[in-house]
Amino acid sequence: MTVPAWLGRAYFGVQAIAGGVWWIAVFTVPWVRDSTLGDLNAVTIAILDIPLFVVASAVAAVGARAAALVSTVWTCVVAGALAIYATVTGQAGWGVLLMFAAAAGSVVALSLLSTGRVPVGWIIRGPFAFRPARVRRTTISHVAATFGQIFVFWGLFLVVIPSVIALLEQRWDLAISFPAGTQAVGLTLLGCASALGVWSAIVMSALGRGTPLPSAMANHLVIAGPYRWVRNPMALAGISQGVAVGLILESWLVVAWAVAGSLVWNYVVRPFEETDLEERFGAEFQRYRAAVRCWVPRLPHSEDASLPG
Repeated sequence: MTVPAWLGRAYFGVQAIAGGVWWIAVFTVPWVRDSTLGDLNAVTIAILDIPLFVVASAVAAVGARAAALVSTVWTCVVAGALAIYATVTGQAGWGVLLMFAAAAGSVVALSLLSTGRVPVGWIIRGPFAFRPARVRRTTISHVAATFGQIFVFWGLFLVVIPSVIALLEQRWDLAISFPAGTQAVGLTLLGCASALGVWSAIVMSALGRGTPLPSAMANHLVIAGPYRWVRNPMALAGISQGVAVGLILESWLVVAWAVAGSLVWNYVVRPFEETDLEERFGAEFQRYRAAVRCWVPRLPHSEDASLPG
């Protein structure tokens, strides 16, 4: 993914300013110090963090790659160490979130300064590389393979990971109160989103002769069922499920994780997927993309009736 290199410098500039403001707040506002550092000695940490984080970020803002590397490595080390401290003591939870965000931003900004692009190609390598599914003898075999994937991925992304996030949210003292009825809304949303996901999966595997997984993609372009109204019903269902689980657990971090996942999918994964579909199906996919939206469902217009599927 190619992004202007100046954005990397700009990020480090903003980070330097934010870091300086944060340190001023640490020494002048008690609740900031308590919520981000807990019982850690602020003076000791400042002696290391100000030169390695604030100053290094400021120098990186003028294009110094070595300073960017120093700031990024230090930020990642601090984020990891602070996460361990918060998990053991139950303190400094907000500091962990801030440093995790800074670490992610620093890694991306460093990549922009070093290569002029964000390295996202690794996402579609190995088991997630785009390739058509092996054509099986019967439709039921494709459907069975799809439901096997659903079992694994739903278990991981809707049970295991959200449970860990919710536990850490409680341990790090980051939980907030949700309105009454939130869990009921979450359960309703989860049921609707899961139904959409299952419907989409069955249509994809039965008509496309493949699965939703990139490493075993459908052999035919599917424009039927929910795909007639929205191009990515599986993604829409998955993101909605993630938000629903967050509401059921009353965890704002799980909801934020689901939203972050939607941004990654839309801006990182989807361009690769649509490039692959255009290469394999050509004008057929181009007509489909022009007629059906990616995220917002709509009824097909009469002029869309000529679309395949």
